[in-house]
Amino acid sequence: MYTSTEHLVKNRTAMKATFLDLRKRSRDIVRALDQNQSVTLFYRGKPKGVIVPASKPSEKRVSIMSHRAFGMWRERSDMKNVRGAVARLRKARHAL
Repeated sequence: MYTSTEHLVKNRTAMKATFLDLRKRSRDIVRALDQNQSVTLFYRGKPKGVIVPASKPSEKRVSIMSHRAFGMWRERSDMKNVRGAVARLRKARHAL
C-alpha cells in the first residue's frame, strides 16, 4: 500500500493512480483530466484501466427543424388533427 502521494506520478500526458486515490485524491485526478491527461488506474500494482478526458461538446448550435425526425409524419392524413389522434390512442386505455 502506498503511504505517500509519490505514486501519483504526473507527466504531460498521463497520470498513475490507485483505486484508493479515486476516493482520497479525486480532486487531483479530476484536475489531471481537466489538463487533458489520461489516468491509469492500478490495483495491487497492476494496471486495471484508463480514464481518458471526455471530448468537449461542440459549441455549434443546431436547429430542431433540421433534425430528420422533425416532420416525419407530415404526409400522414390521420395525424392532421392532433387531438383526435391522441384521443384515438387513449380510447383503448380508457375503455378498461
